[in-house]
Amino acid sequence: MRTLYDVQQLLKKFGIIVYIGNRMADLELMELELRGLYQSKLVETRDFEMALLIIRQEKRKEKEKRNRG
Repeated sequence: MRTLYDVQQLLKKFGIIVYIGNRMADLELMELELRGLYQSKLVETRDFEMALLIIRQEKRKEKEKRNRG
């Protein structure tokens, strides 16, 4: 797992498609859904940690982008 697309595909395996229209809100919801899957023991620890890292990186990029613009 290397990209946000990979995280989206992981969520999609469980029937979860996130699109609110606001990038930051999408990332927040993806993180919540991912945590729920992990707590339910449906996602392995390694996948959870990688996906969480990717989401956090994307959040950081989005915050930087908003601060510039």
